[in-house]
Amino acid sequence: MNLRNTLTILVLGLFMAGNLPAVQAQDADAFKLARIKYRGGGDWYNDPSSLSNLAKFSTQQIPIGINPDYDDIPIGSPDLFEYPFAFITGHGTITINQSEAANLRKYLENGGFLYIDDDYGLDDHFRQIIKKVFPDEKLVEIPFDHPIYHQVFDFPNGLPKIHKHDGKPPKGFGVFRDGRLVLFYTYESNLADGWANPKVHKDPEPIRQKALQMGTNILVYALTFGR
Repeated sequence: MNLRNTLTILVLGLFMAGNLPAVQAQDADAFKLARIKYRGGGDWYNDPSSLSNLAKFSTQQIPIGINPDYDDIPIGSPDLFEYPFAFITGHGTITINQSEAANLRKYLENGGFLYIDDDYGLDDHFRQIIKKVFPDEKLVEIPFDHPIYHQVFDFPNGLPKIHKHDGKPPKGFGVFRDGRLVLFYTYESNLADGWANPKVHKDPEPIRQKALQMGTNILVYALTFGR
């Protein structure tokens, strides 16, 4: 059985088995993604083409139809539970209150998945947010042998480096709940810039491909093996 058929069966089986008690099951041929709209002055809207381009690329690689027209969803909205995959990026401040933190925690503990890409400048603020959402948990570095790096495309050395910034090595961090990776955070990699339209950052095409491939791995893990 090839990968496309395997993933189709996995996705359909997970939804039919009722393994998403709080996140509502969408049509397996048309998943819709959510970009998190947060308060605090940070540019949550950064690179609006990124998520659409990732959806288009991923749909060409895997048998999971993903709607390229994502929705912007406030972090405290109950509508968040309609989406199996949520995305945060930006360069600056994020502010959340206790109600928003509780909403995000409930989402993640009941089948949702959050991917955060530090677009240089988000790190300190995001780590404070995680303390509010999961006060008893810490971000842990995800080892290179974790399945998220090996879903459709193999990244034996972990995350690709898309933008140099200050030259530090890229790292992936996460939070686990009951053995499930519910949150994946990429630091010093800047994958989402690589998903943007080519004219935005003018990244060489091989670099853009690496970013899109790793992004596809994250989506596949979130929609299948991360459940």
